[in-house]
Amino acid sequence: MTAEQFNHRLLGLQQKMFSYALTLTANEEDANDLVQETNFRALSSREKFVMNTNFSAWMHTIMRNSFINNYRRKYKMRQAPMLVDEVNYLSNKYFTHDTPDVIHYTGEIRTQMGKLEGEFKQPLTMHMEGYKYKEIAEQLEMPIGTVKSRIFFGRKKLQKMIELAID
Repeated sequence: MTAEQFNHRLLGLQQKMFSYALTLTANEEDANDLVQETNFRALSSREKFVMNTNFSAWMHTIMRNSFINNYRRKYKMRQAPMLVDEVNYLSNKYFTHDTPDVIHYTGEIRTQMGKLEGEFKQPLTMHMEGYKYKEIAEQLEMPIGTVKSRIFFGRKKLQKMIELAID
C-alpha cells in the first residue's frame, strides 16, 4: 500500500475512530488526544500493516492498546504516592502535626521498610507502587495467593517493627 493510499484510508476512519475513542474515554478532549496518538502510532508503524487485512480493526487495536497503556501509566502515577501516604498514616498514628519527631519517625518507618525480609519486602513495595496482585505474581513468578499473603503479613510485620522502634 502506498503512503497516499494509507493516508486516504486513515482519513476515512477519523469519525469512526473518534466515536470509539469517546466510548473509551468518556471525554471529548481525551478522545481527541487518543485519536491523535493512534494516528501517530499508525503512521509510525505503517510498514507493519499487512495488506488484505482489516485496516479498521488494525486501527482499533492500536487505539485500544494506546488507551490501556495510558490508563496503566496514569494508574501507576496515582498509586506512587501511596507509600508516602502509608508512611504518613503510620507516623500520624503517633503524632498529630509535623514536628522534628514526626520527621524522625517518618525516617524510622522508611528504615524499617528497608529491614523487612526480602520475601515480604518486594511484594509489599510493588503493591505500594501500584502494581496489581496479578502483575506482582507474574513478575515474581509465584501464585497470586502467595503474593496476597506476603503483602498482608509484610504489612503486619512492618507495623510491628515500627511500633517496636518507636516505643
